[in-house]
Amino acid sequence: MPDPSQTPPPTPPPALPTPPQVPPPESAADKRALADLVIDVTQGTSSLVREEFELAKAEVTEKVGKILRGSVVGIAAGIFAFLALILVMEGIAWFLNEEVFDGKFWPGFFIEAAVFLLIAAAAGYVAYRSVKAGAPPVPEQAIEEAKLTRSMFESEAENLAEGVEKNVKGGGK
Repeated sequence: MPDPSQTPPPTPPPALPTPPQVPPPESAADKRALADLVIDVTQGTSSLVREEFELAKAEVTEKVGKILRGSVVGIAAGIFAFLALILVMEGIAWFLNEEVFDGKFWPGFFIEAAVFLLIAAAAGYVAYRSVKAGAPPVPEQAIEEAKLTRSMFESEAENLAEGVEKNVKGGGK
């Protein structure tokens, strides 16, 4: 038998490798909170989009209303002015023929035609300004609001992405 003083000491068993740290699973409350956030964001976004459409619709309706009012007023003004002026101009033409042109008919009627054209030009100008006030029927406020909303969402998304990136690089700390 070998001498026990000369035998090498027994080698300790090899150390078992430590398992990697696994993060604890998310609790049901955490998952529910995330689901609630997603639902809230979805509902908020759809509500925001609906409100943007309503704003655009209101703006277009207002501008179309202005265009229609201007058109109707311009047409009505033109018709009534035309009917009234026919009688007035006819009387003035006959007056000019008798008093100024010694019974000649044509100069009085040409002067009356020129006055008709001046009145028609004035009525046309008023109608043009009224129609121009409502045209084009573009929802400018809604477009501006949508641009602001988009920029807000983009900046929030960038902030969220930076936060996620920090969490991933920092190991969730």
